[in-house]
Amino acid sequence: MKINNNQSNPSSPKNMTTFLVIWVGQFVSLVGSGLTGFGLSVWIYTQTGQATPMAITALAYNLPRILISPIAGSIVDRFNRKLIMVLADTAAFFVTLAYGALIYTDSLQVWHIYLLAAVSSAFGSFQEPAYRASITMMVPKKQLARAAGIQQIGSAMQMILVPVLAGVLYGLIGFRGIIIIDIVTYFFAIGALIWAHIPQPEQVTDTGSEERSMLKDAFFGWRYLRERPGLISLLLYFAVVNFFLSLSNVLSAPLVLSFGTSTEMGLVQMAGGAAMLLGGLVIGAWGGPKTKRVWGVILTIFLSGFGFFIMGLRPSTWVIGVGQFIFLIFIPVAAALSQAVWQVKIPADLQGRVFAIRAMISASIIPLANLIAGPLADRVFEPMMRAGGALSESFLAGLVGVGPGRGIAVIYLISAVFLWASSVVIFTYPRVRNLEEEIPDAIADDPEEEAVLGEIGDQVLEPVPAAD
Repeated sequence: MKINNNQSNPSSPKNMTTFLVIWVGQFVSLVGSGLTGFGLSVWIYTQTGQATPMAITALAYNLPRILISPIAGSIVDRFNRKLIMVLADTAAFFVTLAYGALIYTDSLQVWHIYLLAAVSSAFGSFQEPAYRASITMMVPKKQLARAAGIQQIGSAMQMILVPVLAGVLYGLIGFRGIIIIDIVTYFFAIGALIWAHIPQPEQVTDTGSEERSMLKDAFFGWRYLRERPGLISLLLYFAVVNFFLSLSNVLSAPLVLSFGTSTEMGLVQMAGGAAMLLGGLVIGAWGGPKTKRVWGVILTIFLSGFGFFIMGLRPSTWVIGVGQFIFLIFIPVAAALSQAVWQVKIPADLQGRVFAIRAMISASIIPLANLIAGPLADRVFEPMMRAGGALSESFLAGLVGVGPGRGIAVIYLISAVFLWASSVVIFTYPRVRNLEEEIPDAIADDPEEEAVLGEIGDQVLEPVPAAD
């Protein structure tokens, strides 16, 4: 099987300008969506007083992404990626309109949020792989980690701005006014996409079949990863990590609201946002190491576990805020380095399919975490950590205390231990540790590098040799 790695259009040189324009548009839109999301989180907890509905909302959001990802990846590689992003953002706009209609008519119920979260997720399944694959076509190879860092900066700024803005705007214009702002911010995202020129990759990779179908594309993405043990093992590690991140993160609002107010919840989110901003600025300015990026991913995930551990120690806004800061300062670095590895190792015209399978595998057990997080907190650990509960006299009680929210705190401690253990285990596996040396780069910056890659192109779709 032959791969021609000449993916770039010489008349459209890669630079950061187009990426930055799209990023700004997406950032403004995400701030609007964040305002709505913050309000919905508080609304759900004040209406129900339980963690389970919030976990079900997360499940409704994550499950469609996992199920639809293989189909989305095939479509992203077949059709115009810019058009796919425009249509996906337009669908998100109509979801926001639906929220607005329900709120303005005082008809909003919890099940409406479940349904709309699932619809939003379904269309986001197409937007995410299209966006990630387009970045490879817009940004020079040496700037990929920097671009990923800038994306993390956007997420961090959102976490900082949204709680502040939400608190101010709720007092001035209420939830209805916030929905209007969310609707307006859509036009920033869509305007940037319409303006931007996003190159399409040439369909030059022979996948061994004359007739393609979406099902075959999905299996191709799986086979491509299966033939590279380092990549598939790294994904399984991410699946474990994502499980414990999701198990705890979905309980972050109930953890704070068990003893504090929505304002204190906002302060904790701001601490996390400040950490992500700092981490994003570091990786954005630095660009990350040129080699051993996988080592950096594993190390930063290991270190993030200390933040989870601290968050469980005391029912204090400041303690949880410090833990949130330590946890999230490492996440932008891990995400940026991981994204750069994948963008460099996967040919541009395969990235839609491979990234979709990548997203499906890494998120495969997130729905399980969403499904069990609420009941695990409400029916197992919370009762056990109440005064007179089964664990109220245990060493855990001495560590985290007894009372409301302390069962959730135990879940945070358990998650921290598994983050540490899984990171140590995956680092001992040579196929992951030496992944960057075993798998050749699939993209290049200039014609000289293209010529070198052309010589090894015949090997790219073959199984990687066994490690010594």
